[in-house]
Amino acid sequence: MKNRGPKGSRGQGFKGPSGKGTLCAFSVLAAIFLLFLGACQGAPRFSVQTLPGYEAAFERDSGWTGGDGAYSVPLGDGRILWLFGDSFIGQVKAGRRVDSQLINNAAAIQAGRTLSRSSLSFFYRTAAGGSPAALFQPEGGSGWFWPYHGVRTARGLYLFLLQVEAAEGPAAFGFRLVATWLAEVENPGDPPEAWSLAVRQVPWADDRRLFGSAILAREGFVYVYGTVDETVAGIVRKQVVLARAPAEQLGDFGAWRFYADGEWVAEVERAARILEDAAGEFSVSHQAEVSRYVMVYTEGGLSERIALRTAPRPEGPWGDAITIYNCPEAGWAPEIFCYAAKGHPGLAAGEGELIVTYVANATDFALLEADARLYRPRFIRVTFASNPLLD
Repeated sequence: MKNRGPKGSRGQGFKGPSGKGTLCAFSVLAAIFLLFLGACQGAPRFSVQTLPGYEAAFERDSGWTGGDGAYSVPLGDGRILWLFGDSFIGQVKAGRRVDSQLINNAAAIQAGRTLSRSSLSFFYRTAAGGSPAALFQPEGGSGWFWPYHGVRTARGLYLFLLQVEAAEGPAAFGFRLVATWLAEVENPGDPPEAWSLAVRQVPWADDRRLFGSAILAREGFVYVYGTVDETVAGIVRKQVVLARAPAEQLGDFGAWRFYADGEWVAEVERAARILEDAAGEFSVSHQAEVSRYVMVYTEGGLSERIALRTAPRPEGPWGDAITIYNCPEAGWAPEIFCYAAKGHPGLAAGEGELIVTYVANATDFALLEADARLYRPRFIRVTFASNPLLD
C-alpha cells in the first residue's frame, strides 16, 4: 500500500544559475524520493488516541453492565445497532458487579453518530419468572447464540448468529461452535425485543468454518468474511475466507460466491485462505483517506496487541500486520486477556479516522464481578494521514 504522508502543498519550481545542473540534481533527488516511497508502500501513517469519553457511554450502574463482541451495524436511519455476546445484567456498586446474571447476548441502539450515555438504549428479553434472558435464542433451545456482524441493505437488516454449546474446557473457553445462522429482521424499525426474525442456517458453515466475522458493503456487493479452523504444527489457527453476494441477494445462498485465487466460484471447498493466523472477530472497512481496505483484529485472537493490515481490494492481497496499540488492561493482573478488536466505520467523524474497540476479559470469573471496568468495550481512535502526492 502506498505510504500516505502529512498533507501539504506542492513546492513551486524555480530556475537556478545552471538550468541543466539544477535539472539533473532534481532528477536524482526525485528518483531517490520515489525509491523511498516504494520502500514505504506497505504501511500507512497514522496516530492513535484513547477515547475515555466513548468508554464512559458503556459505564452503567444498572441493567446492562458489560458484554463482549461489540459489533456495530449502521441502520441507515441515523441509528446504530450494537451487538453483544455474553452480557452482565444487574447492578454496579463501588466498582463491583452485584446481583448480576449473565445472559448469552444483548443489543443496544445508538441514536445518532455521537456516542454518549444518553444516546444508548439496551435491549434483552425477560423470562417468565422475571429474570433477564438473551435477546436472540435458537429454536428448540439447543445451545445459544452469539451475534457476529450484520448489515443493513435495501432489502432489510441481516445479522449473523453463531450457535454454540457448552463443551469441556477452561471456564472462559468451555464452548464449541455448532453452526452459523443468517437472520433477516423483518421489522428493523421496531425495538429489538419486538423484532420478527427469519433465521436460516448458513449451509457451508459447521464446527470449523463460520461466516460473519466481518461484513463489508461495497459497490453493490456484500462481502462476508469468515474463518476456517486449521491445525498448523499442533496449533489451531484462524484462516480467513471470503464470500460475496449482490447486496439485494444476500439472503439467497444460491447467489453467494467464494473468492478462489483470482476468481469468484460457487464451490466453498475452493475458497482461498486470503489470510492466515487471524482472529475469529475482526473488521474490514474502506478508508478513503488512504485509498485502501483496512482490517483490524487482535493479534493471535487473544493478546494485548491490536493489529492492522491494508489491501487494495476486499480480497487482498493483505500487507504485513502493524501493531497499532497495546491494551494496558492485560497488565492489570495475570488472569486478564484482551480480544475482539474491530473497527467501527459508522462512528467515524471523517474519512481519515477509524474508531476501534476491544474487550478485556479474565479467566477468573470472580475478577469480572469484582472489577466492573472489565468486560465492556474499550475505545481508541486511529487517524490516518494522507499525502496528496500519492493520490
